[in-house]
Amino acid sequence: MNFLGTIDWIFVILYLAVIAAVSVWSIRKSKESASDYFLANRNLGWFVIGASILASNVGSEHIVGLAGSAAKSGVILGHYELHSYIVLILGWVFVPFYMRSMVYTMPEFLERRFNPQSRRLLSIIQLLSYVITKASVTIFAGALVFNQFMGVDFWTGAIILVVVTGVYTVFGGLHAVMYTEAIQAIVLLLGSLVLLIFGLREVGGWDGMIAALPKEKLNMFPSLNDPEYPWLGILIASPIVGIWYWCTDQHIVQRCLAARNEKEARRGTIFAAYLKLLPFFIFLIPGLIAYVLHSQGKLVLDDNNAAFPALVKTLMPVGLRGLLAGGLLAALMSSLASVYNACSTLYTMDIYKKQNPNASEKQLVKVGRLATVVVVLLGMAWIPLMGKISNGLYDYLQSVQSYLAPPIAAVFLFGVFFKRLNAQGAYSAMVSGFIVGVTKLTLQMFKDNLDPNGILYQFATINFLYFCIYLFLFSIIIMVSVSLLTPKPNDEQIIGLTFATTVKEDKASSRSSWGYKEVILSLIVLIIIASIFFYFSPLGIGAAK
Repeated sequence: MNFLGTIDWIFVILYLAVIAAVSVWSIRKSKESASDYFLANRNLGWFVIGASILASNVGSEHIVGLAGSAAKSGVILGHYELHSYIVLILGWVFVPFYMRSMVYTMPEFLERRFNPQSRRLLSIIQLLSYVITKASVTIFAGALVFNQFMGVDFWTGAIILVVVTGVYTVFGGLHAVMYTEAIQAIVLLLGSLVLLIFGLREVGGWDGMIAALPKEKLNMFPSLNDPEYPWLGILIASPIVGIWYWCTDQHIVQRCLAARNEKEARRGTIFAAYLKLLPFFIFLIPGLIAYVLHSQGKLVLDDNNAAFPALVKTLMPVGLRGLLAGGLLAALMSSLASVYNACSTLYTMDIYKKQNPNASEKQLVKVGRLATVVVVLLGMAWIPLMGKISNGLYDYLQSVQSYLAPPIAAVFLFGVFFKRLNAQGAYSAMVSGFIVGVTKLTLQMFKDNLDPNGILYQFATINFLYFCIYLFLFSIIIMVSVSLLTPKPNDEQIIGLTFATTVKEDKASSRSSWGYKEVILSLIVLIIIASIFFYFSPLGIGAAK
């Protein structure tokens, strides 16, 4: 391949050398204790936390999938990329409870709030979700990028990605992951910003791009009759998935748990909320640019998933391609590294340690490393089945998450706001919701073998956005009904774990951790999001001609 020149390779090698140096430094600092390996000794500041949250979120599925979805469907999936307000909910609503509980994992928090059975079930569900969403999607997208840029065979690229990332993650733990993620986030954002500038210049600037696009691609609120993304469905379903992802998912919340205090954790989420606004522009907009260039005959785009790599190959000059290659490697490695560490933490602390309470610190770290290897291998095995669910990578990711997220989001929300919710109600909702969601996922994979007139086919083909809403409401009904029909939880069990049972000392401590600056910065994020929604709506540039 002549795609990367000598200068490009120098960029890539320098980037890898910096990551290697930081990884070695992190590994040498490692104390081989569970707290250090899984939570970086709970001593991180807001900048590293915020950058790490973004790097954990923005992975290869964004570079490959989000730009591809924009080239195919326009800005509609930008709903999922404007979840900065949900990142703020994590910092303002959930972080105080998580920090006070001093837990390692989200399932451990559920055990504190409900019972050990809830902890075990959530651990299993989250590990499953990592296999079929995070690990498989990240490896698939990474291998595709390796193939597009370097001509490396798909599976060879997958193995390279898994092994290289695994080395520093397995030996360095969360300390290595978060510090390398902070570097990777900067590289990724700078590289993608440069591509955006080159792309806009090629299509005649922002106004030129807008003028060349069909109005339907600029509307974030399609008709209610839209078969894929009805506006009401995505407006309600995307926050449900967002609460699960940003406020209850281990690989995101773990960054906040590693903070030195509540103040640093909240400031980290506010910083992350600002950073989270960027993917809408630096990943989604390039997909629109790729569509325009393809329609003008200036870009070959055989596969929408290749929109971002195709732009890099077409627009970027030698030298700057290396910057983008480094950014792409950053995204691939950071997203997979966060999955590695979250999986090892979940299995080790929520399953293995419960079964082996006397295990030594070194033994826990060793088991976490082995768990990582197993999850990644399962993720690779799942890749061939992904195409049966959706043709678009980002579409696949959002649809699968819509089948797994609602029960968990409901349990955490009501667990904090509804003190009458008990263990029986929470466990019933998670079990029944999980069964319904997995049934939908399975039937959708094999819908071609079902009778088109049968009830199973009708169930399998329910729009994933509406299904997400139905499953969320179903989980709430089960949860509340069972709770009201069974004894209320013991007051001692829920003290400090719900808003109604938070003691005065904890309220005062939490209040002292923020001031007017944090409030103003949070309000600015909300104003920016509202402005973007208005701009890309029928009231703005999305109005039909």
